[in-house]
Amino acid sequence: MSSTFGHTFRVSTFGESHGPAIGVIVDGCPPRLALDVADVQQDLDRRRPGQSRLVTQRNEADQVELLSGLFEGRTTGTAISMMVRNDDQNSGAYDHLREVYRPSHADFTYDAKYGFRDHRGGGRSSARETIGRVAAGAVARKLLHVVAGIEVVGWVSQIHDLETDLDAATLTRHDVEASPTRCPDQRVAAAMVAAIEAARAAGDSLGGVVTCVARNVPAGLGEPVFDKIDADLAKAMLSLPAAKGFEIGSGFAGTRLTGVQHNDPFQPAASPGGSPRTTTNHSGGVQGGLSNGQPILFRVAFKPTATIASPQQTVTREGSAATLAARGRHDPCVLPRAVPLVEAMCCLVVADHWLRQRSVDVLARNDHDH
Repeated sequence: MSSTFGHTFRVSTFGESHGPAIGVIVDGCPPRLALDVADVQQDLDRRRPGQSRLVTQRNEADQVELLSGLFEGRTTGTAISMMVRNDDQNSGAYDHLREVYRPSHADFTYDAKYGFRDHRGGGRSSARETIGRVAAGAVARKLLHVVAGIEVVGWVSQIHDLETDLDAATLTRHDVEASPTRCPDQRVAAAMVAAIEAARAAGDSLGGVVTCVARNVPAGLGEPVFDKIDADLAKAMLSLPAAKGFEIGSGFAGTRLTGVQHNDPFQPAASPGGSPRTTTNHSGGVQGGLSNGQPILFRVAFKPTATIASPQQTVTREGSAATLAARGRHDPCVLPRAVPLVEAMCCLVVADHWLRQRSVDVLARNDHDH
């Protein structure tokens, strides 16, 4: 099973939903970066269960332990390992799933691949695995902020048929965190709360869309042709639990435009020697697989939560017909907790490409010097 992501800034996650702990090893973070527990914990707090009545009520504090790679408040350049212990497993609540497959979940496919599965909360397929991603993403976020002033902000732009279209240029994390839905449009957020609560009461679930922007990304990040930055973002986002779609810039809506309408015209640099800018951003900040200096803007679609309380037709491991009404603690909508996941994976991709670009810059300088 592949549990490693990245090229230069690499992360490897470990752990299961009902195991002793979840964690991550970060390899490739430069030395001397100021880092402490609070830098990581603030993002984990946004991901953790029980943070509002809209999400699963599993009672986990998700307190991170930094085990290696730090000395006197700075990274050493060696592997950073972080761990969060599982404290509120209720494994008995999943005993009824030992021999039954949940529809649209990973139960059957894990069994098909390995001939064996952990039925307790989904094991490795549980969204609890994302603790390691968020912890690693927090390190990447700190690195990007310090070295380049790069800022990554995500928000819920749609739940079911309720959506908002706010200006990505001005949204802040403060705006996003004002509602437990993480939708910064307060009028739409109120309707989203009502929709999520109604779905939970009906034993159902809802899906939606997270929009994310990375600001101040320099031009030239990305590796032609297979490691384009938008291709890596797509892989990163579609590796998240429940993610079913990715689009960048105009995305599928761009198919309704002509070339004249869709192209991003250049304008002169603001100062001599400065980088040229475009007057529009249909490309979503990426052209030819490389960042162009505009904000990188993309959207990720998440399906309705697969585990629901309503009766569903399924089969047992032996193939016999069965009816399942799942029990346990589950999110009726993953979108509020998906925002920090999307931000984390974006930070990991951008940090990885920023570090890869450093080698190109060094070679370019050496060639110029000689």
